[in-house]
Amino acid sequence: MLDDKDRIFTNMYGWESFSLKDAKKRGDWDKTADIIKKGREAIIEEMKASGLRGRGGAGFPTGLKWSFMPKESDGRPHYLVINADESEPGTCKDRDILRNEPHKLIEGALIAGFAMGAHAAYIYVRGEFYNESSSLWKAINEAYDSGLLGKNAAGSGWDFDVIVHRGAGAYICGEETALIESIEGKKGQPRNKPPFPAMAGLYSCPTTVNNVETIAVVPTIMRRGANWFAKLGRDEKNAGTKLFCISGHVENPCNVEEEMGIPLKELIEKHCGGVRGGWNNLLAVIPGGSSTPMLPKNVCDTIHMDFDSLREAGSGLGTAGVIVMDKSTDVIQAICRLSQFYMHESCGQCTPCREGTGWVWRMMKRMVQGNATVEEIDQLFEITKEIEGHTICALGDAAAWPVQGLIRHFRPEMEKRILEYRQNAA
Repeated sequence: MLDDKDRIFTNMYGWESFSLKDAKKRGDWDKTADIIKKGREAIIEEMKASGLRGRGGAGFPTGLKWSFMPKESDGRPHYLVINADESEPGTCKDRDILRNEPHKLIEGALIAGFAMGAHAAYIYVRGEFYNESSSLWKAINEAYDSGLLGKNAAGSGWDFDVIVHRGAGAYICGEETALIESIEGKKGQPRNKPPFPAMAGLYSCPTTVNNVETIAVVPTIMRRGANWFAKLGRDEKNAGTKLFCISGHVENPCNVEEEMGIPLKELIEKHCGGVRGGWNNLLAVIPGGSSTPMLPKNVCDTIHMDFDSLREAGSGLGTAGVIVMDKSTDVIQAICRLSQFYMHESCGQCTPCREGTGWVWRMMKRMVQGNATVEEIDQLFEITKEIEGHTICALGDAAAWPVQGLIRHFRPEMEKRILEYRQNAA
């Protein structure tokens, strides 16, 4: 269990104001200029040494991603884009950072922007986050008024601006290139890669897109050192702390910061008061937001919450949006609802996703009733395989994986329902 002294987000629950005055009391904006004076390469190397991996879902090493930005400018400006479009069902961590810890994000943007040679950061905020974006705006204005942003930001000698761009609530705009298209005023559709954003991103300029949580932890890592962060967590590839969003059939749903690699059972029992009706009433858990395949209770008994452990179990950490389902859950209906969501949110650009997600949802609707044949379960699995990996972005994978997880772990339940439907029809 994470010690209080190692917590990064000490105002996650909004017990204190998000104001600059209180943020400074919590340690934000402490000698920021000294961090920047270490130089671009030193900051990037420190981030590499920390083992920080992207907190938006993909888990790509942050320092390595920053290093892809051109070292010398060819005349084009560099940009940092921060993804605050948090649209993954079951995930609600970034909005709490915007609401209660915005100065961590703003200071992190300055340090990350400097490390990548960027003089501006765009924060793309989900349209529904009205109160959160209001808090962010107030914090940004405080930072400008105090000389922490703008010319000679925080006395560092680096000019830096932060621009907030509010989206219109499209799931697809959580994909980095669709997000960039949306900022540019175009329809939010993913781009073909290459070129990758580091070469041609926002306005065809070198760009890095990072998640809110990823950027918000940067100042603390730089102040306390890469070794401190790297020693937290299960191993060097799954280092540091992580915000977990636990919802569903638990006694006390919550957001909580914990060490990477904490056992799922410990996470739920210590922070959420356990599963409703006790641990033995657990049916399944979706461990990383709605796009990650569910895991049955026998796996949940021993699984650790980190990138590699969950990948080995056939799922993923994703955004760490933990959705708990007890034995009262109709898992087939639950996955059917997710299938409808991904069909609705498909941008329609890629044929496998545009057509396949509709097929999956229509078949899932019949599976809920049992109005299908056992052979169609295999056909449904094959359709998901035709979608997965055959689209420009990962939305096709996100639509396929929940259904694959259902078939992998709950096929007997699907077959039982088909049999019952046939018996009732006879």
